[in-house]
Amino acid sequence: MNSSCGNDAAGSTALDPDEAAGLKPGIDTWSELNAFEQANIAQALLWATKSRTLKKSLLTVGSLRLLHKRMFDDTWTWAGTFRVSGKNIGAEPHMIQALLGQLCGDGAYWMENDTFPLGECAVRFHHRLVSIHPFPNGNGRHSRLTADLLMMFAGQAPFSWGGQSIDVEGETRVRYLEALRAADRGNYKLLLDFACQS
Repeated sequence: MNSSCGNDAAGSTALDPDEAAGLKPGIDTWSELNAFEQANIAQALLWATKSRTLKKSLLTVGSLRLLHKRMFDDTWTWAGTFRVSGKNIGAEPHMIQALLGQLCGDGAYWMENDTFPLGECAVRFHHRLVSIHPFPNGNGRHSRLTADLLMMFAGQAPFSWGGQSIDVEGETRVRYLEALRAADRGNYKLLLDFACQS
């Protein structure tokens, strides 16, 4: 595998050499990396839907870190660890913990006070979480799973996220990135429509 572990998809985060060094042994190609991550995430989803910790307190910094760790711990040694390097997107590393704490507080308030319909709460949380970009990699998948769990723990179906893979180049990913950019400008309709589209 290329030691830079750069990335195949537009809008994804390239890894710096220290982060790339955290790849667990036995993964040598992009296809192996993708397979490891997919298997890891599938196990994490099964665990998450049964986790009393997450059901009780998903909207905490500790739970968000735990979820990321479970999603990627078979693949990356730094799974669940906040990034320490700057990226072309996301918060400055020294601000990550504070911004996540603020987001969790806002999300809990939205949910408790019905500030927005449930789906919009989940999509807004997803958008802010992926914008903070707290981890070296896996932020999109982590924030989408967090939004899905918010829906599922409230007894609703998870989002379809456009009905196709977002993690590879293609029209679905382009629409997802456009919806995120619209949300950056305060328009969440495109992102909510995309999340619900099958």
